[in-house]
Amino acid sequence: MPAQLIALLTALTYASALISSRRGLRYSTPTTVTLVSIMVQNATLWTAVFLSGGIPQVSWIAVALFCVVGTFQMGVRLFAYNGVLKIGASRSAALQSISPLISATIAIMVLHEHATLLIIAGTFLVVIGIVLVSWKAEREMPEFRWWHLLLPLGAACLTGMNHPIRRYAFGLSNEPLFFSAFMGIVSFFGFLAYMIAARQQQPIHWDRRALPAFVWTGIFETLSILFIMTALSIGRVVVVAPLAATYPVWALLGAKLFLRDVEKIGWKTVIGILSVVVGTVAIHLGR
Repeated sequence: MPAQLIALLTALTYASALISSRRGLRYSTPTTVTLVSIMVQNATLWTAVFLSGGIPQVSWIAVALFCVVGTFQMGVRLFAYNGVLKIGASRSAALQSISPLISATIAIMVLHEHATLLIIAGTFLVVIGIVLVSWKAEREMPEFRWWHLLLPLGAACLTGMNHPIRRYAFGLSNEPLFFSAFMGIVSFFGFLAYMIAARQQQPIHWDRRALPAFVWTGIFETLSILFIMTALSIGRVVVVAPLAATYPVWALLGAKLFLRDVEKIGWKTVIGILSVVVGTVAIHLGR
């Protein structure tokens, strides 16, 4: 299967995870869906690892790098699902997808890379899109606060750092299935550390009405992790990332179809989401 198709499947499954989580979050908390998602990831992927021949021999440097990636992935989950709860699945997906802008900014400021015209144009579109998504959002979401935007942006920052680390680690040991499962173990212990540090500020809340949606969230997110890991292991980041970053479009369509009773999405938000996606792809192509 070509890397481009796998990247598109990444976008579809991750958008599905955000939509499914939004339905469950009506009855429960972001920490609960994070825990369920991590449990599903470990149960399914470790089963697949042992059925496919067991734990392979891998580089310890790659293992150390994926310890970092797994910790970041736990943070991505917490930021993303809190963002979905506060500002909705479609808006959160749009802001979370600006990770290429984070990567490009780091490359320009730290590595002294040149900003191409396409990167500048893409950055402009992303900024315009963020303004449109957040402008007077309280009219559609009475409980909206400006700092809610920092939640998906935090997820974007961690994702922007994760992709290049993953790609480098795969150059040392190309085992996407094993490392996808290994990330689940790291995320689980990271989650336990977070819960101890947070002192139950956002407790686990089990509700039977939320559980089916959260299980589907875990399945979709596990698939998205496996797909993006596989795509990065066989394809270049500049090819994979633009297609994987289209998930806000699918999240928007999903919200229109399945979240009509939960999310209100106006034309301004739709244009903002599309602007962010086009800008994101432009930044990728301009690097």
